[in-house]
Amino acid sequence: MEIRKPSVLVIKSILMSVIISSLLTASSVLLVRSAPPTQLEKVREAGELHVLSSNGPTTYYEGSNGLTGFEYSLVKGFADSLGLKLVIEDESNLDKMLNSVEGREVHFAAAGLTALESRDNKVTFTTPFMQVTQQLVYNSRRPQPASIADLKGKEVLVVASSSHARRLRELQVGFPELEWREVINAEMIDLLDMVNKGEADYAVIDSTAYDLNRYSYPKAQLAFDVSDPQPLAWAFPTQRDTSLFDAAQKYLGNIKADGTLAKVTEEFFDRHIEEVTTGEAMEFTYRLEQRLPQWIDDMKMAAAEFNLDWQLLAAISYQESHWKADARSHTGVRGLMMLTKNTAKAMGIEDREDPRQSIRGGAKYLSIVLERLPKRIQGEDRLNMALAAYNQGLGHIEDARVLTERMGGDPSKWEDVRKYMPLLSKQQYYSRAKHGYMRGWEPVGFVDNVRNYYKIIAWHQQQEEFRLATTNTGNRLSANTQQVTKDETNNSAENDNPETVTKVSVL
Repeated sequence: MEIRKPSVLVIKSILMSVIISSLLTASSVLLVRSAPPTQLEKVREAGELHVLSSNGPTTYYEGSNGLTGFEYSLVKGFADSLGLKLVIEDESNLDKMLNSVEGREVHFAAAGLTALESRDNKVTFTTPFMQVTQQLVYNSRRPQPASIADLKGKEVLVVASSSHARRLRELQVGFPELEWREVINAEMIDLLDMVNKGEADYAVIDSTAYDLNRYSYPKAQLAFDVSDPQPLAWAFPTQRDTSLFDAAQKYLGNIKADGTLAKVTEEFFDRHIEEVTTGEAMEFTYRLEQRLPQWIDDMKMAAAEFNLDWQLLAAISYQESHWKADARSHTGVRGLMMLTKNTAKAMGIEDREDPRQSIRGGAKYLSIVLERLPKRIQGEDRLNMALAAYNQGLGHIEDARVLTERMGGDPSKWEDVRKYMPLLSKQQYYSRAKHGYMRGWEPVGFVDNVRNYYKIIAWHQQQEEFRLATTNTGNRLSANTQQVTKDETNNSAENDNPETVTKVSVL
C-alpha cells in the first residue's frame, strides 16, 4: 500500500483552518463575556431584593416574631427562592410608590395594587395572585339593601380619592340620585367601624378588608358587590430587561400550582371564628384527658425552673397547638408552644418539635417577657400583658400602652390597654406607633382564651385530685371499717358489750 505524505499546501490549509477556528472560538467567548449582566444577575450579585410596600393589615406589619402579613409572606417567599435578603421600604402614597417603581428606584412594589389599565403606562403588572371586589356593607339592625337603587337618599361612605369613589361616579351615570361622602384620612377599617356602630348607613370597602375584619365588626354585614372582581398584582418597571419580572412570574405560577398561595391566603383571610359548640367542648375534654397527661411532668419541671404555674403553660400550649407536639404553621412556628426558629435559638432550643425542649423554651420566653415589663405593672395586669406580649411581642404592647395613656387610660391596667389595643389596626393610630400596624384584636383574644383554658384545666385538675383523694379515702375507710368490725366482734365475744361505738378517722 502506498502512503502519500500531505503536500505543503494541504498542511498550510489545515493550519489555517485551526487558527481561524481558534480565533472564532476566542471571539465568541469574548462576546459572551462582554455582554452586560441581566437585572436578575445584578440583583443576585447584590444579594438584596428591594420592594416598596405600605404598612397595613393586608400587606406587611410587625408581628411577635418579626415582619409578617399576606403580601409580605408572598414577597419573602420570592426573595427566598432567589436566595436574596428581602428589604421592605415603606411608602403609603400610591403616586409616589408608582413613580419610584417607574424610576427604577426599587425592584418592584407589592402593596395591594389592582392591575388597573390607567397604571399600565407607568408600570407592568405580574400575573394576578388574588381577586378583590368592591362591596357594600350595612348595619345589620337596618334593612339589607338589594341593589344600588335602594341607596337613594342614603349616605354611603368611601375612603377619599379611592377607587371606590371612582366606581360610584361610574354608577352615578345610571343612578343620578346616588350620593356618597369621601372620608379624608381614613381607611376601610374605619368605615367598617362606623357602620358597625350605626354612625353611617353604608360603606364601600374591598372584599379583603371585609374578610379580614368581619369578626371584629359583627354588625357590619355584607349587602352586595359594587364591582366586578379586580386582580391584585405586583408592579414592575416597564423595561426591555424582564429577567427579574420573568422570575416573579415563574414564582407566582409555582406557588399557585403547589398550593402555597392557597395556604397563605387561608392563613390571613379565612379566620373562621365561631362560638364553641358542644362538639368542640367534647373535643377539648377529650384532649384534656388523652393528650395533656403525657406532657404534665415536663410542664411541671419547666414551671418549677422558671417560677411559673404549669397549668398556665398547659393553657398556652393548648391555645397554640392543641397539645400536638408536631404542630406547625406555614409562617414557621412549630411544636407544642409554637416557637419560631429565632425564638427557639434565643432560648437555647435545638429541636422545636421535641416536646420537652418546646415546653422549656416557651416557659423561658414567658419568664423573660414577665421580667422585662415595667415594674409598675403588677399582679394579674402583669400576667395578662405578658401573655399579650407572648402573642405579639413587647414592642407592640408598649405601643398599646403609649396609646392607652394618650387616650386617657391607665397604661399599667390590662382592662384599659385591651380597650385601646385594637385601635392599632387603624391607620390613624398605627401610623404614629413605633412598631406600626398590629392586628390588635388578636392579643386580646389570645389572653381571653388562655385565661379561659387555664380556668378549665385548673378546675379539671382539682376534680381529678378530689376524685383520687376520695378513692383513696374510700379504700382506707373500707379497710378501717373491716378492721374495726373484726375487733368489735372479738371484743363483743370477750366483753359482750353491745354499746361499743366504732370511730373512723377520715384521712
